[in-house]
Amino acid sequence: MSTPIVTDAPKPAVVPRPRRPRPQVMTVTPAAAERVKALIDGRGKATAGVRIGVRTKGCSGLSYTLEFAEKQEPMDEVVETGGIKLLIDPKASLFLIGTEMDYAEEKLKSGFVFRNPNEKGRCGCGESFHV
Repeated sequence: MSTPIVTDAPKPAVVPRPRRPRPQVMTVTPAAAERVKALIDGRGKATAGVRIGVRTKGCSGLSYTLEFAEKQEPMDEVVETGGIKLLIDPKASLFLIGTEMDYAEEKLKSGFVFRNPNEKGRCGCGESFHV
């Protein structure tokens, strides 16, 4: 019968790999940042930022929502850029990954434009989308 060989040699320390920085959920163009700043400044009361979410609405299923936020919620994803703070609703984060928020002014309309790589389609009027 053979005896097992026991060694007391120390195991090499496991060095954790450095984590790569987590990408922002959304990016914001300078035009959108300026418009958000103007809206917050024109509000006239304390505002933590603008909350962005997704709601079930419209003919394609989902619609973007924007509203002033009185305070930051514990689970909000925060995007700070261009002097503004966007608070991303945690339920919307997965729908918004990689989205660019822009502001466009045309002859007959103006508003925020979302360029979302996760969208699979939009309704004809552009109010709603699906993933």
